[in-house]
Amino acid sequence: MIRDAIEALYQSESRRILATLIRLLGDFDLAEEAMQDAFAAAVERWPLEGVPANPRSWLISAGRFRAIDRLRRGARLDASRERLAREQLAELEVHNDAAHHAAFDDDSIADDQLRLVFTCCHPALSGDAQIALTLREVCGLTTEAIAQAFLTSPSTIAQRIVRAKAKIRAARIPYAVPTPADLPERLDAVLHVIYLVFNEGYSPSSGGAVTHASLSAEAIRLGRELMQLLDEPELYGLVALMLLHEARRDTRTGADGEIVLLDEQDRRRWNRTMIAEGSALVQRALRSRRIGAYALQAAIAAVHAEAPTADATDWTEIVGLYDVLVRADASPVVQLNRAVAIAMRDEDTDGATAGVALIDQLLEAGVLADYRFAHSARGELCRRAGRLDDARESFARALSLTTQGPERQLLLARLASLP
Repeated sequence: MIRDAIEALYQSESRRILATLIRLLGDFDLAEEAMQDAFAAAVERWPLEGVPANPRSWLISAGRFRAIDRLRRGARLDASRERLAREQLAELEVHNDAAHHAAFDDDSIADDQLRLVFTCCHPALSGDAQIALTLREVCGLTTEAIAQAFLTSPSTIAQRIVRAKAKIRAARIPYAVPTPADLPERLDAVLHVIYLVFNEGYSPSSGGAVTHASLSAEAIRLGRELMQLLDEPELYGLVALMLLHEARRDTRTGADGEIVLLDEQDRRRWNRTMIAEGSALVQRALRSRRIGAYALQAAIAAVHAEAPTADATDWTEIVGLYDVLVRADASPVVQLNRAVAIAMRDEDTDGATAGVALIDQLLEAGVLADYRFAHSARGELCRRAGRLDDARESFARALSLTTQGPERQLLLARLASLP
């Protein structure tokens, strides 16, 4: 019974405990070992002594003391490490009892979580390292799970994490929440990492699965936790965007694992609880008057989610939102989506032709030449416009750029459907 309680505590509290131990110990690896030691001690002692009144505080305290013991033993056994160990011990022992116990209150724990997120997403680290470190240290995923999601080897992920931690030590990256002046820029990096994690879970870049539900769930969970710590409209917008997309997950694949496009999905099976939560967050973000790219994308997703049928979609409103979004984020992908929305708004040959013309401008600029969705979107609009040879060429180009199994099946089916 107590073992079950410890297991439940590990699932719910381990990331918070680790964040505080990282602050107290100043080292990722030492904190990880200390946390494992603390839970091992709980397994030994709690069945005999009973569960303490404040289990989280007990575990943090036990982990810290075991880390100090580990450093002392290491210094005695390895003379070459003695100076380093003594320096670490001196820093640790600066914490007096009052400061140590202050680390256990809920506000301090929340601050520690925020520090950990910003440290893992520091701009001095590469994008791949930020994602790997965030998933490992903040979300608690194993290197094997991260490697499986990104279709790489556990050793590659482990190397990224090791290099990221070494960079944090070498560059003396502070374990701290950015100052108010630096927060907007730093928050953008955090939101971008969460968005990339969600995207890889919602629409993997390669492999045989249409989705990786665990990655999407972790991104949403992390976004929700950050909302408890930060009052930022773009954070609301990002969480809303993820929820509104996630609400459609169960309808995105058919019985045989094939992709089901948006206009063919069974909307009765969409998760209405997620849609309601996402729509409320969209309104909360828009009311702030500090409207950014994530909030606008979420507003577009809300229009889709609230339409009872595909034919009832308000494409005029969607194009209007894309017009605003282009002013906030004129990225080629946003412009591509706007081109498709324009074609859908004018549901005739002229609309499809106008959409193709806009996509061709982007392709001629070279920025989307290797983006598979640009070619597949062009193929679909060319098919609608009756330009079958162009459609065939675009679908074939998209197929050559696609490594995800279900997407390849969809493109092959599109090619086969052309007369």
